[in-house]
Amino acid sequence: MRNDRLWALLTLALLTMFVLATGLVARDAIAARPPETVPVPVAVAETVPLPAAADAAAVDPARLADKLDDPMSQSGVVEGLSAYVVDAETHQELYVRDADEGVVPASTTKIVTAVAALHTLGPDARIATEVVRGSSPEEVVLVGGGDPTLTEHADPDRYPRLASLEELAAQTADTLSEEGVTAVRLGYDESAYTGEALGPGWKQGYIDEGSTASVHALMLDCGMATVVDECGRIDIPVGSKYGPRVSDPPLAAAQVFARKLGEAGITVVGEPQAALAAADAETLASVSSPPVSALVEKTLMDSDNNVAEALARQVAIARGEEPSFEGAARAVMAVMDELGVEGVRVSDGSGLSVDTRITSRALTELLVLATDPDRPELYPTLSGLPTAHSTGSLGERYSPASGASGGAGLVRAKTGTLNGVSALAGTVHTAQGRLLVFAFVANHPGATGPALDLLAAALAECGC
Repeated sequence: MRNDRLWALLTLALLTMFVLATGLVARDAIAARPPETVPVPVAVAETVPLPAAADAAAVDPARLADKLDDPMSQSGVVEGLSAYVVDAETHQELYVRDADEGVVPASTTKIVTAVAALHTLGPDARIATEVVRGSSPEEVVLVGGGDPTLTEHADPDRYPRLASLEELAAQTADTLSEEGVTAVRLGYDESAYTGEALGPGWKQGYIDEGSTASVHALMLDCGMATVVDECGRIDIPVGSKYGPRVSDPPLAAAQVFARKLGEAGITVVGEPQAALAAADAETLASVSSPPVSALVEKTLMDSDNNVAEALARQVAIARGEEPSFEGAARAVMAVMDELGVEGVRVSDGSGLSVDTRITSRALTELLVLATDPDRPELYPTLSGLPTAHSTGSLGERYSPASGASGGAGLVRAKTGTLNGVSALAGTVHTAQGRLLVFAFVANHPGATGPALDLLAAALAECGC
């Protein structure tokens, strides 16, 4: 009996020693593991300090150039490539290649538009769509303020929450019903924007292929057309970047609003007609877009062309310029002058125009401004950047089969693509944890996104 007790105690002691030893080994193993990947997003927010670059080894420009040499020479676009890479904390130039040459930037133009909108309007500003009294007691006018994300049905569970014609119609019906009005004629006013509906250097093919709609102050779902499939089911591609577009976005929006008014109990007599609301017309109902911060994130994440054009025009309106392509371009470039960023000459807000010229230095400088803790209003420029092999326009890139997988989850950047143009501008953490800001723009017949992905991945893999 005593021997059994002794053996039990001895076994327990040995087991305890084993557990303690195992714990010590595990602790040492855990401590020896490489640090976890920097979480996404890697950018600075007002309440989140910039990762302490001082704690990570500074990048040696010569070693970085060596790291970029092979993927750059293999890209096939060396002659048409401009590049600029800086340290986000110290602003030290790490790599410069034709960085002051104005090049066609494609959709990286949206970085310029985003910064201009956030700087001018602020992240909390919204775009209103209203219903006002018409020229006679039996008329109401739907007035577009320029919100391209206006949608038909309210969806409280969606982020960001979009303004809806359903909600606007319900408000309008409540107001009219209180006055005993049951039937109205409907006008629609898109005069908030002026000038051409297609940008300088745009092709009609952009609309035909579904990349964008013509630009108007009144539109529904960025001008997306309702698609009826072979079974008669209606499919509205809400949130989709590509898809068929309606030929007359303002009229299409007004027709949907007329239907929603009918569902809310107000009969619309006849067809909606174009109208001009009086400047002092009484507002009967109003809904507002998501804040500019969310609109910026959407245009960067999804590369949404219509949202970008809307933001550019809102900058023009705020600065007293004509709300046209030309006026918006003047307004945006004036903001660049205020911020001290040179090398920006835009023709539109989305980057579809082949007439726009922006330097890779300017794109990088704008992103560096957005990392400044003293400019928290610019933060959505960073939070809206797609993440490699994860979100937005980079969601399908940087896969294990791409050769650029080293940048997956670490590269966050705005893409840009036109015929003969590929661009990539954003942020990346090196293997040492240093935050870099970069822009690579290729104007070359052989320009491709994957070629630039290899360059950004090289930055991420650099133990420089």
